[in-house]
Amino acid sequence: MSKPSYVRFDVPPELAEKAYEALKAARETGKIKKGTNETTKAVERGLAKLVLIAEDVDPPEVVMHLPLLCEERKIPYVYVPSKEKLGQAAGIEVKAASAAIIEVGQAKELVEEIIAKVNEIKAKAGLPTTPAVPAAEEKAAPAKKEAKKERKK
Repeated sequence: MSKPSYVRFDVPPELAEKAYEALKAARETGKIKKGTNETTKAVERGLAKLVLIAEDVDPPEVVMHLPLLCEERKIPYVYVPSKEKLGQAAGIEVKAASAAIIEVGQAKELVEEIIAKVNEIKAKAGLPTTPAVPAAEEKAAPAKKEAKKERKK
């Protein structure tokens, strides 16, 4: 079976497995968004740390916009072979065409490793790479929430 047109680079199976693991860990200890609509919103708002896109989506138009949107927003993304496994990793009983990790939680090292490997693959393919999860951004998020709470008072 040939790769769908929106798949811009090949992801080794072991890297895809790590992506499922990272999503599951982030779901349990951080925060995720599941499904293409939630994922798209997270990317547009610059909240996503890593986006997972299933390769077996039909029709492909459902997720076709995500790789370009991620590159435009400089958000790392990775392809995974199965929307069924993506749904399971996201903790839902249905298939998911895509998902986004919003807060990495205990998946931080795994997410950083995935981003580094994806950047290597993309560099070899001549595609733009994305920065790793910025540490300052991780620490700034709770401070922003506190500031919002203060303003509401």
